[in-house]
Amino acid sequence: MRFNKRLSPFKAISFDLDDNLYSNRPVMMAIEQKMIAYFAQILPQYEITFNHAFWSSFRCKVLKKQPSLMHDVVLSRMETYRLGLLKVGLQAQEASLYAQNALAYFIECRSDFQVPKSSIELLEKLSQKFPLVAISNGNVDTSKLGIEKYFSAVYHAGFQADGELWHQKPKTTMFDKACVHLGIQPNELLHVGDCGKSDVLGAFNAGCQTAWLSCYDVGQPIKTLPHVELTDINQLNLL
Repeated sequence: MRFNKRLSPFKAISFDLDDNLYSNRPVMMAIEQKMIAYFAQILPQYEITFNHAFWSSFRCKVLKKQPSLMHDVVLSRMETYRLGLLKVGLQAQEASLYAQNALAYFIECRSDFQVPKSSIELLEKLSQKFPLVAISNGNVDTSKLGIEKYFSAVYHAGFQADGELWHQKPKTTMFDKACVHLGIQPNELLHVGDCGKSDVLGAFNAGCQTAWLSCYDVGQPIKTLPHVELTDINQLNLL
């Protein structure tokens, strides 16, 4: 653990989810193989490997046509599937149905893993001292992971049920909403995350304090200095 700035007293902690409470890379690698197998099973007539390389160009087209979908990983994925399936020859209605079903399977796989016991114990301990919230650009389901009960609120970027768009970090939308929900000033929130851009810069722009978790080394590099660098998330117990 290394302190870069003076850490002021904080009243609540927010967590990014992926690559903070668990390593997300093996989860996504496993899902990639499951989705390849899924499409091969439902579309055996096509000699195509429906992998990341196949879908990437369609995702680019989706985001170019609808830039707001860059903030919604669920809707952008479904539209990516739909465009790709249209390209290989499915009719419009069929492509939409297959895309919806594929998305449902992806979401089911997305939260089908175990959070390390040490992370659960950390959340349980910290939740007795601070209100906790989760702030994520992704769509992992905290209820299926068994950790929702430790958070007073969970914020996922994307279009909400009322049509409001919550922008992905480093936009400050979700940080702002978390502080209002908690009834605290931004500098009274300590945000914990792995990404130098999404988490550290995003929290800094929102006026929050930052704890950068460097052990997974998958997020974008640090350009904004965090208040504290953690090499293990359990070091939060020492703050």
